[in-house]
Amino acid sequence: MRLKIGPGRGPWVALLVLGLTLAVPSVALAHARVSPAVSLSGKLQLYSLAVPTEKAGLTTSKIVMTVPSGFGIDSFVPPPAGWTQHIQQTGSGNNSVVQKVTWTGGKTATGLDSLFQFLAQPAASKTYTFQVEQTYSDGSIGNWSGPESSAAPAPTIEAVASLGGAGISILTIIALIVGVLGLAAGGFALISGGDGKRALA
Repeated sequence: MRLKIGPGRGPWVALLVLGLTLAVPSVALAHARVSPAVSLSGKLQLYSLAVPTEKAGLTTSKIVMTVPSGFGIDSFVPPPAGWTQHIQQTGSGNNSVVQKVTWTGGKTATGLDSLFQFLAQPAASKTYTFQVEQTYSDGSIGNWSGPESSAAPAPTIEAVASLGGAGISILTIIALIVGVLGLAAGGFALISGGDGKRALA
């Protein structure tokens, strides 16, 4: 859907976007996902990885996320209680590049999501595809690496250069607003949890 914002329509658009934004968290998606699904390239933003525990009677005990090239992770929100984080990266300091992140030790029950957050900046305007490996308490492994039409699609996000010209996608606006709100919340979590710098667990 495309929306052309004209004189006098701003307040109505704002109310529509606010209403839809508030409705977003209630939408349940039964697959691994990185959100927001749309963000601005070259801008630091808070992202979330959510991985559902689908197998009955089991828990998720390990999550491995392979980071696509050009998606620069700056820092991490401390993982949920019980989880330990290990970062695989090249370089050091400002030149470090996060390639893979492993979270272990958790026990996410059936029907719930394992949720991890990080501040990152996509370098270019394109689609970024993540590879996610999920290990269950019985040792079985699920790979979220397939195409969008598969039973286990790989999480993707779309980085865009701007909101566009004459028309602005409502879904894009929603995603960006959610991202801004999340960035504020993530900043608070980073401050509350310490200095927010990367740390190898």
